[in-house]
Amino acid sequence: MNGSEAREVETRLAQLGVTRGLFEDALDWAAAQARMCTEFDAPAMAGITFWSRANRYLAQYLTDAENQTPVWKWTPRDSILRVVHPSGSHAITAISGSGGVGDLDCQVRSKNPKGRVMAQLVEDNARYERSGQYIIQSRDEARFGQELDSMPLWFLLYERNENGFLAAELALPVKMEGKFVNEWSERIPLFTRTDPGVDVALLDAAEETIELDFPVQAKEQ
Repeated sequence: MNGSEAREVETRLAQLGVTRGLFEDALDWAAAQARMCTEFDAPAMAGITFWSRANRYLAQYLTDAENQTPVWKWTPRDSILRVVHPSGSHAITAISGSGGVGDLDCQVRSKNPKGRVMAQLVEDNARYERSGQYIIQSRDEARFGQELDSMPLWFLLYERNENGFLAAELALPVKMEGKFVNEWSERIPLFTRTDPGVDVALLDAAEETIELDFPVQAKEQ
């Protein structure tokens, strides 16, 4: 990324109320937290920890009046950990990606399959892009300024690439193929960093309830 491109990225991020440094710090901290997992943890724990801690860092930083004025809001609704801009103009969630995150010449997608709730949010993003206006309802106006599920939801995509480096971008999804988000109206490359020392792409948000299959046997009378 040359100097003019870097300035364009910083300008666009400023319009969205965030900085490259914020995302770097969030993912660095998430990697440090995930490295605390060992072979005695559940197999997917490192990936889940990275996803959760990345979103937690964004929430803790942006909702702290010492760091941000006015403060952002936060919600875990539908297991999608979102920070919401003070104006209610957009929200951001961190998830794992694949296919060349941070490289605009690559076709990236969400690393893990997404469920019904995320599919609806992505569809709403596309509707907003076409209409150029929000769908205002009343349920969340008092807290978020407008209906939470109608505001554009940006993804902080992160990926540990084939060379072991951690790459990130901020992207606005507008289409899914099956259960994977694979089309974007805007992609903002952020950085490629040194190896975080942990597989960050195992699992992230579990939007849908996991169905447990237990045998049921009638009790003998």
